[in-house]
Amino acid sequence: MKVRDMLAQKGGEVATVRPDATIDTVVHRLKVEGIGALVVSADDDGVDGIISERDIVRGLPEHGAALLSMKASEMMTSSVKTCAPDDKIEDIMSEMTSHRFRHLPVVSDGKLCGIISIGDVVKNRLEELETETHVLRDFIVGRS
Repeated sequence: MKVRDMLAQKGGEVATVRPDATIDTVVHRLKVEGIGALVVSADDDGVDGIISERDIVRGLPEHGAALLSMKASEMMTSSVKTCAPDDKIEDIMSEMTSHRFRHLPVVSDGKLCGIISIGDVVKNRLEELETETHVLRDFIVGRS
């Protein structure tokens, strides 16, 4: 399976936030949308960075309550690994596991077109295993 297949199933909508948005706004958006990360983008097309719950939690000991008034651009991860629609899910899974990140923006022709989370990858893998189990079970029962 390729990234484009997964996006076709889950949709290509990506939650973004502007670089000048406050962390208070970021926290609110994460809660309301029930997601773990926002792509930081000045124009909703490019990827300027990504900000996750993890980034916010890591900023709390250093900045305390003042963190909430800081800008997303100050707390975001700016060197963001991305993937392309034609990338294989198996490669994405390996990349996410080895580099320990949970969200991977999908970029095509320089434009943001989706996001894949580790939860999406695990769900896909579980569905594949379930299908394989059913096929094997049907094969065994058919031979009996």
